[in-house]
Amino acid sequence: MANTTSAKRAVRQISRRTTVNTARRSRVRTYLRKVEEAVDTGDATAARAALKIAEPELMRAVGKGVFHKNTAARKISRLSRRVKALGK
Repeated sequence: MANTTSAKRAVRQISRRTTVNTARRSRVRTYLRKVEEAVDTGDATAARAALKIAEPELMRAVGKGVFHKNTAARKISRLSRRVKALGK
């Protein structure tokens, strides 16, 4: 348990940040899941639209420090490849 005032304050900040980051991560996963579902159903237009929404959301999470930039780039790359394959 924190003893000093600054340590108690840090604990409060960490719990607040954890809550916000959890919500952000969940939001990004929801968008990614929508792209996955569109790809699985084979709906190319829905998949493209979902990817167009998911990509900036994922990069926003990178900017906030929720995801590493290489992780986001890898996810976007893999999803883009799958969406592109639907168009053929």
